[in-house]
Amino acid sequence: MQLHNLQPAQGSVQSGKRVGRGEGGGGSTSGKGNKGQQARTGYQSKKGHEGGQMPIQRRMPKRGFKNNNRVEYVVFNLGQLDGIIAKYSFEEFSPENLYISGLVNKTAMIKVLGHGEISKTNLKFAVNAISEKAKAAIEAAGGTVEII
Repeated sequence: MQLHNLQPAQGSVQSGKRVGRGEGGGGSTSGKGNKGQQARTGYQSKKGHEGGQMPIQRRMPKRGFKNNNRVEYVVFNLGQLDGIIAKYSFEEFSPENLYISGLVNKTAMIKVLGHGEISKTNLKFAVNAISEKAKAAIEAAGGTVEII
């Protein structure tokens, strides 16, 4: 066997179909079936397109009311705070410190709720919202609360 004698196995190489060259090229539709949008050049299927039929997202009934001005809070309970503060050794419980530690994203609104107990004392809280029960518990433990 020599390099100039090498050739692919018989039947493994086939020439491509000559499309778009009339009847002699193996058919007039170039392998695209018959007429229509999908037979044209530049066709791209759009997401949700159903061939002209009314799309399902427009056929389905819309229910209820969606408030565009809703404020989403990331909620922390008092029972969670001891573990978080001990793990990340916070001097101040604030959105900036929570963002730096990777617990929330940069634009998150923080709310503290009063479920559970807090044992740490003299902590400073700077949050966007807090419940009355949580505020009373923090101040009873000697901490301060600031609403941002």
